[in-house]
Amino acid sequence: MSIRVDEVSKRYSAYPALDGVTLEVREREFVALLGPSGSGKTTLLRIIAGLDFPDSGRILFGESDVTDQPAAQRGIGFVFQHYALFGHMTVERNIAFGLDILKRKARPPRDEIRARVADLLTLVQLDGYGPRYPSQLSGGQRQRVALARALARNPRILLLDEPFGALDAKVRRELRDALRSIHDAIGLTSIFVTHDHEEAFALADRVAILNQGSVEQFDAPARIAAAPGSDFVRSFLE
Repeated sequence: MSIRVDEVSKRYSAYPALDGVTLEVREREFVALLGPSGSGKTTLLRIIAGLDFPDSGRILFGESDVTDQPAAQRGIGFVFQHYALFGHMTVERNIAFGLDILKRKARPPRDEIRARVADLLTLVQLDGYGPRYPSQLSGGQRQRVALARALARNPRILLLDEPFGALDAKVRRELRDALRSIHDAIGLTSIFVTHDHEEAFALADRVAILNQGSVEQFDAPARIAAAPGSDFVRSFLE
């Protein structure tokens, strides 16, 4: 599923969080939104997700205009930095949550939900962890659970907001390799927010570098490294 951001602007009071941003993410592409704090990358991700709405401009998934659709209707998976797991639920119940709360007609049978959870635990390399609680897991394991939960409803699009920001460097490397493998295996379209250019360049097919609500450069990592598109990009990558 391709994603098109068309002249999207967003202001908070007098602050322009996004200023006429346009970009297109191809089907099955992995794109990183990269930039310093306050550059607009998380605002853009939230607008793509339907967790926030633009003041002007459009968001299209394929040929469908989803600008006014809430997140629940967009068929996306979303992974947050701080896991957002339910502490009173086991790992398997956390993963199944999005399926359990579907309306009765849309909800799969219990056996299918159990099988889906088992498949996802295997996918994120947590076989046997289903009966545990989040408090019994490491930070990296919790983020794997959060990723599995985001994938439970078979989303077309996966959005990730600095999901590894709270983890140490070794775990970050392990998880980003796992994330890229999962993206490729499932055939998702993925957008990943980070302020770490090494992480963005290691993961993404293309990187959009944002500065003060605008896209400074959107290209493959190797092309950006070889020919920074502005003085800002050059200094940000140093």
